[in-house]
Amino acid sequence: MMLKILSGNQVKALDAAHVKLKRISSLNLMECAAAGFIDWWKSKNFDKNSPIYVFCGAGNNGGDGFAIARLLYQSGFHIQVYKCFGDATRLSPDASINFKLLPEEIRLKSWQEFDFANGGILIDCFIGVGFQGALRTEAQEIISSINSFQGKVISVDIPSGLPSDDMLEGVCVKADYTVTFAFPKLSLLFPEHGHYTGDLALVDIGIWEEEYLPFESPYFFLRKKDISGFHRKYSRFSHKGDFGKVLITAGSVGKMGAAILSAKSALRTGSGLVNALIPESERHIIQISVPEVMCLFDLPKDLTGFDAIGIGPGIGFEKKAELLKSLFEGYSNPMVLDADAITLLGEHPELLSQIPKGSILTPHLKEFERILGKTNNHKERLGKASDFCKKWKLNLVIKGANSVICLADGRQIFNSSGTSYMATAGSGDVLTGMITSFLGQGYSPEAAMICGVYQHGLAGEIAGKGKRRGTIASDIIDAIPETFVRLDIS
Repeated sequence: MMLKILSGNQVKALDAAHVKLKRISSLNLMECAAAGFIDWWKSKNFDKNSPIYVFCGAGNNGGDGFAIARLLYQSGFHIQVYKCFGDATRLSPDASINFKLLPEEIRLKSWQEFDFANGGILIDCFIGVGFQGALRTEAQEIISSINSFQGKVISVDIPSGLPSDDMLEGVCVKADYTVTFAFPKLSLLFPEHGHYTGDLALVDIGIWEEEYLPFESPYFFLRKKDISGFHRKYSRFSHKGDFGKVLITAGSVGKMGAAILSAKSALRTGSGLVNALIPESERHIIQISVPEVMCLFDLPKDLTGFDAIGIGPGIGFEKKAELLKSLFEGYSNPMVLDADAITLLGEHPELLSQIPKGSILTPHLKEFERILGKTNNHKERLGKASDFCKKWKLNLVIKGANSVICLADGRQIFNSSGTSYMATAGSGDVLTGMITSFLGQGYSPEAAMICGVYQHGLAGEIAGKGKRRGTIASDIIDAIPETFVRLDIS
């Protein structure tokens, strides 16, 4: 069961249901959140000699801050707490209790007394997920002051001032790290907010996934633990035919690298047989580079022998709309469309209705706009993608830092794997080959996307760990087999 992403308005109800189910107090849940933060903190090996400043508001986010300050102090860190409220009578009940539990040795001051030219670490526990509407003037001043701090900033649950489910319109804290509890808040996954979120860490506070069932949400978060359940199992008697025969339609004069990357990634993902439809003049390039791939130079009249088809990377545009139409007429199973195929769909929207139902489109942001139109922000993009998928009964992957798997039934799944080192030419071609491979192995479109997107990101992490900015698409392909090892998939 994938982790459901709830709205900020649902958090309070989820917490209340959890404490009732577990027969604990809301204060116990707050302590659990603070302890989870401390576990994350210890994993980062922050300097024990670095001064730590905890900025606390009057609500439960401030209560988290008081508890965190107490636990860090007990672990031997130098702690100062700064109040972002007037007097203690304004505190929420649980925040008030944790305020009173602060050790006497912890210095307590008003935020206005802080010298923001200081170094060290500032922990932002000012405004939590319940924030809605416009910030009051003093809150804006506090946030602007935090953003002038010269050291590291860690936001607890969400950067103060950032709406949980919507686009930022005012000011919010610019965090180096955001440590969020239970599930990632939707706005933390918007690319426009990456500058404010920093590195995102998810902390488990003991809420079972079954506890999310009563709450409605189309959004989910994909994690490592989810992947194995989507994989098929094979016996020791399985042969190459069981692992699928796929057709990769990719490449053109000067762009044969796209065909090589897609075809080779399909093989590395486990396809038993990979055929590449390429220009005959370029056959030597692919047959030397990937000898395991068989080449075709004309579209076969009978396509039913293929278990999956992927089309688009580097095919160009001349007479390719006719090729797409021929594929749609001759093949009824879901296929994968990427790159130039998506651009062609934008130029020939009449072809959309002919795409086999359940097919998968994998656009980057510019390609997305070519078929769905301009969008002002990621939330609007998600809405358009949902409408598109439901209308045409298609699936779509919005590629990016947290790639979004958009399903024909309206669900949208945010990926958790990947790294910025994957921002390199050809990495999308690799994803096309991977998803096509899983489709050919008999996976449903949903399972093929989930396994393909997650393992593509994981392969990028593995490749990027040693090569960092030097990572290229071929490195991602080389790392694909290791993803099966790490996921314990045979």
